[in-house]
Amino acid sequence: MSSEEVFQRVEQLGGRLVELTGGEPLLQKEVPPLAAQLLSRGWQVLIETSGERFVGELPKPVVKIVDVKCPGSGESDKFCFNNFDVLEHKDQIKFVILDETDYQYARAFLDRHSVQSRVDEVVFSPVFGQLAPRELAQWILRDSLEVRLGLQLHKFIWEPDTRGV
Repeated sequence: MSSEEVFQRVEQLGGRLVELTGGEPLLQKEVPPLAAQLLSRGWQVLIETSGERFVGELPKPVVKIVDVKCPGSGESDKFCFNNFDVLEHKDQIKFVILDETDYQYARAFLDRHSVQSRVDEVVFSPVFGQLAPRELAQWILRDSLEVRLGLQLHKFIWEPDTRGV
């Protein structure tokens, strides 16, 4: 899709909020200029990234939602720590959690890197179909964590493999 096609589609959908997500949106060199154009046309822009790419090339007003991969993903060694240099309180850190090992990893990561002093919102999201949301919620409550439970609502509303929603 060209930038103009993206603008037309976004206008058709209505609203003033656009979230670019993946795969990994930062693999496409067109994303930072596209985000700047969307911002200049009055949209609020969120970009959700895997955390392995540097988010510092994105325009400052973009809300960056940066994943920290847990061990269950097999990619826990790929986080770009330089992202901490550019994150602001408006941005978010997200952990997708497979099991209690991932949960403990996320808790330790929060403490080790003072994540909650860097961003106002930390999200713990269960791997859909693998970890029951209730179980993750119970762990969060048990440990009095100041995190938000995030569910992939589109997977509850539409079939889990549906694209483009």
